[in-house]
Amino acid sequence: MFSYEEIQTYNETDICIYKYIVSNMDKVPYMTVRELAGEVHTSTSTILRFCGKNNFDGYAEFKEALKEEAARQHTRPPREDLRELSAFFARAASSAFEEKLDFAVEAVRKADLVIFIGMGSSGTLAKYGARYFSNLGYFAVGLEDALYPVDAFRLPGASGKAEGRSGGWENTVVIAVSESGETDGLLEAVGRFRQKQCQILSITNSPLSTLAKLSDWNFSYNLDPVRINGGYNGTTQVPVIFIIEALAKRI
Repeated sequence: MFSYEEIQTYNETDICIYKYIVSNMDKVPYMTVRELAGEVHTSTSTILRFCGKNNFDGYAEFKEALKEEAARQHTRPPREDLRELSAFFARAASSAFEEKLDFAVEAVRKADLVIFIGMGSSGTLAKYGARYFSNLGYFAVGLEDALYPVDAFRLPGASGKAEGRSGGWENTVVIAVSESGETDGLLEAVGRFRQKQCQILSITNSPLSTLAKLSDWNFSYNLDPVRINGGYNGTTQVPVIFIIEALAKRI
């Protein structure tokens, strides 16, 4: 109903009106123009201009179009991938989700260093995780190469040997990202970090994966694995991004 070309012409007030309408598609068709103007803190003439920008002759015609659009949304079933994500976010909107995050949040709060690690597309997410944490003011490193020489890595304040909680590896948290949780190189890297007494957190699709079992804490998003074009991994990674951002915002 709202085309990309039309939205590109919106000013700041138009954007506020648009956001309110798309968030209240079932409600707006039954509101008067004065009621809608009151909800978005603008004038009735501004609402009428908004209708004109979207090629409607008036508010009545605009409301009829909204009713038809709302009806289409109710009768058009969402695609399978959207249903899965909707189910995931429904699970995330719960006290159980918050309780699940508590251990990881507390571990990261106490850490001197957070290292994200993954391979392939998960490596890209590891780099994103480190960048997102950094954007919020937390020091984090992202590794997308599981062959990184851990023994050559020197922590700030360390002299080559663990020096207690002020500078040793045991005060480092590693967040490993892997959809399958079975990537050999990543498991080997996690094993090396484990030998350094790092705390291992992981984000995987299955709680039964090897990586999940090797971790001190694991979050599994439990979506159906998707393999396309001869076996390539097409499983959505949206839950991984959400979990990473949720952790960072709760620290």
